[in-house]
Amino acid sequence: MSGTISQDQINRAAWAACDTFRGTLDPANYKDYILTMLFLKYLSDLWLDKKEEYERRYDDDKERVERALSRERFIVPEVILRDDQNSKKIVDRFPATYYSLYERRDRTNIGELINITLERIEEANKEKLENVFRNIDFNSEPFLGQTRERNRCLKSLLEDFHRDELNFRKDHVGHLDILGNTYEYLIGNFAADAGKKAGEFYTPAYVSILLAKLVRPKPGDRIGDPACGSGSLLLKVANEVPDGNCSLYGQEMNGSTWALCRMNMFLHERDSARIEWGDTLNNPKLIENDALMKFNVVVANPPFSLDKWGAEDASGDKFNRFWRGVPPKSKADYAFISHMIETAVEGDGRVAVVAPHGVLFRAGAEGKIRQKLIEENLLEAAIGLPANLFFGTGIPVAVLLFNKGKKTTDTLFVDASREFEDGKNQNKLRAQDIDKIISTVRVFKTVEKYAYRATLAEIRENDFNLNIPRYVDTFEQETEVDVIAVQREIDDLEKELAEVRKEMTRHLAELGFAK
Repeated sequence: MSGTISQDQINRAAWAACDTFRGTLDPANYKDYILTMLFLKYLSDLWLDKKEEYERRYDDDKERVERALSRERFIVPEVILRDDQNSKKIVDRFPATYYSLYERRDRTNIGELINITLERIEEANKEKLENVFRNIDFNSEPFLGQTRERNRCLKSLLEDFHRDELNFRKDHVGHLDILGNTYEYLIGNFAADAGKKAGEFYTPAYVSILLAKLVRPKPGDRIGDPACGSGSLLLKVANEVPDGNCSLYGQEMNGSTWALCRMNMFLHERDSARIEWGDTLNNPKLIENDALMKFNVVVANPPFSLDKWGAEDASGDKFNRFWRGVPPKSKADYAFISHMIETAVEGDGRVAVVAPHGVLFRAGAEGKIRQKLIEENLLEAAIGLPANLFFGTGIPVAVLLFNKGKKTTDTLFVDASREFEDGKNQNKLRAQDIDKIISTVRVFKTVEKYAYRATLAEIRENDFNLNIPRYVDTFEQETEVDVIAVQREIDDLEKELAEVRKEMTRHLAELGFAK
């Protein structure tokens, strides 16, 4: 059956599994159950493939097979259930796989069995999976309902994942890398389905691709994201590295989203990615030798204008990230930007960040920080994107590109706000829109009504205001209207209308409908 199932079929089957929870749970919550089950299915199929391979190789020598399996990427332990904690009597034992749970799907304690299975997997793979499943409870009454309803729901979920399309064994689909694509597909759909709540952890693929191409990652680069969400942006940047030889680092504050990111890395075979759990602004955890870890590439789509981010403690920051100034307590945009720039390596670091347009022109503390960044010659480009690109917000955003190895004191302004695919609920950047932005930044020249290369003197004359319309003139001269010709056309149309009315009257009279 190798190769007979398409990526699209797999995606549809995985999304259909979500029907189990629709009407029972908020999409922002049921994503955890669906994606965790997908991950469990991945581990199970991976383990079964390896188990059968070793059984053939070692002629079913159980000891040699188990020894070989213990050295694999993931260990699948045995679940042993007893009468009670102190009892020696074993009432059930089974490998900690999806398939074992499927066989027990009619058990009245199926939620508890799923929890125990995930707990055993986590314990057996502590270095990789510690805490990954701690934020999800398959036996939760508040989320999944009382016992009968919960059992029905979980049985249905297990059966949904038993579909032919969701069999990821090698002899069935030929490879397992499609899992990563399916995972990304589900995350994107959850974001669209749930709106703002789920949108907090997902950057649309086309925006991620744009940022990834802007920073031009190279083989051997360290790539960091201080607000990594589910990890989609990090993975898109890694995909731009020609030989894939790069290391990934991220930090995420939301516990369940952090867990999704860890699973996402494994599904894309990025096992060595270091993803930390915590508040980047108040407790950065990507630390090396008691200092902030440095990266060749730093990317992020942080929460827009985050309120109460910790400004009261910023002046005493042990890493001195806010030496240019402390951003307002109600807007963390420049707090994230300051952190990102401080973590970029000197002489080479490239930074790309998505932010609301306010960062380009707001005065006060933000204006002073912006001025210092420009005077340090760090800002390479400011790119205005279309409105309604992101889930949960219709505001237009900008991408700021910083470069610690900048070769000119000029800054490029790009107005890409008018070129996009108009969607019913959300706009999208097309491949040609992304290519145009990238090629324009590469060439770094003025393009009429699209881009402008500004000197430092021009920016200073504008009081370091970076509002893109100040630099890129997109005004379109309206075509001059020939009023006399228009009036003549109206007169001709009125004459034609009068003739038509006369003709209609004549026809009506012939038919006996005359007044």
